[in-house]
Amino acid sequence: MISLIFALTLASIQDMPVDAVPDIASESQSEAEAEAAAKPEPQRDPVTGELPVDPYQPSNAHAGAAPFAGTGMRDAFHGQEGIRRVVNGMVDRAIVDPRISEVFVSHDLVRLRRTLFEQFCHILNAGCDYTGRDMATSHRDLGLQIDDLNVLVENLQAAMADERVGFAAQNRFLAKLAPMKRDVVTR
Repeated sequence: MISLIFALTLASIQDMPVDAVPDIASESQSEAEAEAAAKPEPQRDPVTGELPVDPYQPSNAHAGAAPFAGTGMRDAFHGQEGIRRVVNGMVDRAIVDPRISEVFVSHDLVRLRRTLFEQFCHILNAGCDYTGRDMATSHRDLGLQIDDLNVLVENLQAAMADERVGFAAQNRFLAKLAPMKRDVVTR
């Protein structure tokens, strides 16, 4: 029965003038556009300004590295305010850097700045807990290459230099971050 209906439908379409055959692709595209337009934009959190994310269990273990011992690294970065300036400087550079700016186009930069600050603050033993996702999960769909990571490190180095973080402290911090490469670079 189904094949008879299919055959009749096919025959009637074949007899139609070409301009009378329905354009199924544009109909489905129009439906998809209408559906996308019907979905409301996600609302930012009124307190943090962040877009909502799927639930997950926060953990300092997700920061990707154990914190430094003592207060030396925290002091080298001028405490939490200095760490915040480094993060903001790095992100500000990355979003305008033509080599990697497209990576950040669709990101919630408010959340990115907060979680990077928490991550760096935790690793530098400056009294913060990291509440972001683990490195593999948060970078899984970005398609980052080693060149992208190298550019980001350049931007981080420039931000640390602007904060007058000593060269030895910069190198210690970068050495602590380096093993995350395997979870961040995905292609």
